[in-house]
Amino acid sequence: MSLFRGLALVTLALGLSVATACSGEVAGPTAPSPGALASGGGTAPVQPPPTPEGTGLTAPGIRLAAVPRGDGSFDITEDVIVRSAIATLPLRPPDSGADLPGMMTPTEPKVTDLTVLADGEPVPVDQATFSGPSQLPLITAPTKFKLTYRLSGSVVRRVPSTTGRASAAIKPLTADVDSTLPTDLVVSGGGLRNAICPQLTESRCAVGEPPGMSVQPGIPAGQSLAVLQLDLPLQP
Repeated sequence: MSLFRGLALVTLALGLSVATACSGEVAGPTAPSPGALASGGGTAPVQPPPTPEGTGLTAPGIRLAAVPRGDGSFDITEDVIVRSAIATLPLRPPDSGADLPGMMTPTEPKVTDLTVLADGEPVPVDQATFSGPSQLPLITAPTKFKLTYRLSGSVVRRVPSTTGRASAAIKPLTADVDSTLPTDLVVSGGGLRNAICPQLTESRCAVGEPPGMSVQPGIPAGQSLAVLQLDLPLQP
């Protein structure tokens, strides 16, 4: 055998060994990606955020969410679910502060920019501004409502005191629809310093300490008038 032929045979043998080893590595199993396991292939699907649940949202009751403004007004949203369908929605602003503990000063609560959804459909509102009891007729007989509005004239500022310190009376416009409905009052902004519910036997209805203070949940609608002591945000 010539030298060149011997070298060629050695080179061929080495090439076959390397190819066999590489083929074994490629043929081995590979772990699927977490996305493929979650969706059966490809990337994992994006999950939608959870739907808010609770009183007035998915269960009978009223949820009032109040956002205080520097001028002493509140932007308010009420979510309401009644136990049985109704044909008329009674509406009433909070009481004057004249006889309320923590205020004892006459006020003139006023509702403006009222919008109403009933079972997800807009309701015609003839009086979007009012300061006394009102009745809103409904075309259908719904059980679920969302109201948005601005409440003004329900604040007494404390002078002299900390800048922005005030007392305010709030109550759901829809409280008269059913006095037994559990009611949650949610005040945003972290400025709440105390809460008094004068129609409850135990009138102090604040829970926790500032800046994480809140109002006791589940108050019956007929007793849900609350006098808040809070620091209003500074006006821009």
